[in-house]
Amino acid sequence: MRPISRRDLAVLAVGLGVASWLLVRTSYGLLPPLDWWLGVPLGVLAVAEALGARTLRARLAAERQARRSTQRPPTGATARPVQHVEPMLVARLAVLAQASAYVGAVLVGIWAGVLLHVVPQLGRLAAATGDTVAAVLGVVSAAGLGAAALWLEAVCMVPPMDGDDAAAS
Repeated sequence: MRPISRRDLAVLAVGLGVASWLLVRTSYGLLPPLDWWLGVPLGVLAVAEALGARTLRARLAAERQARRSTQRPPTGATARPVQHVEPMLVARLAVLAQASAYVGAVLVGIWAGVLLHVVPQLGRLAAATGDTVAAVLGVVSAAGLGAAALWLEAVCMVPPMDGDDAAAS
């Protein structure tokens, strides 16, 4: 698997932002009011992925440290048993991270397009106030999901082996 291109995510978000702005601009009166809680599930997913990335990073670091300590003579301190991390779990989390990064980019673009339309309407339309709150929460939650996904993807990367330095160049 190749890492996600940040440029691809940015292009996706900007393109969908423009498309959703045009769509909302032409049909804003037909849309139902946007509730403030619409972005909350994205925020929950972002927190879950960030916690998963933190936990996986700690477990992988402990496993690498235990592997290094078995190669050295014991120093006298007793080490705790390390819980093994299954390689398939890391692969599945990497796929989840990539999918979540794309979902985050798509939804950042869509919510940003809505936000671009409703902010100028704040003084004219009463519904624009609630829609602005929903759009801001949506953008923040979707950006959080994308950031957590990129962090999880970075945690899932396998570090190069000692002899792989020439192959990486």
